[in-house]
Amino acid sequence: MGRQRISLTPAAQDALTVLGQQIRFARHDRVWSMAELAARAGVSENTVRAIETGGANPSIGNVFNVAVAAGVPLFSADRDELDRLARDGAARLALLPTRVDEPRRKDVDGDFDF
Repeated sequence: MGRQRISLTPAAQDALTVLGQQIRFARHDRVWSMAELAARAGVSENTVRAIETGGANPSIGNVFNVAVAAGVPLFSADRDELDRLARDGAARLALLPTRVDEPRRKDVDGDFDF
């Protein structure tokens, strides 16, 4: 049984490719093998290879763990700024309704119930 093929928009694939390239550059700058980065991130060497080549199958958590282990900044290089963004996001999310209902369709057949 093979892995499910994930369909990506071109922009999403480009983003994965760029992040993978940044991770590979950071790994090479640190003179780490794929195995060493994998051990530091707590993932397999195959996962690092998939991430570095822009693969869509690794989980977002694994991608972020590998990026952080390699020293690639996510959203902001400043940890305090990232914490502030997370708090602000949580506060904004708390203001959103718990669900969004679809607008009701106008009854096109009048008051007739058949």
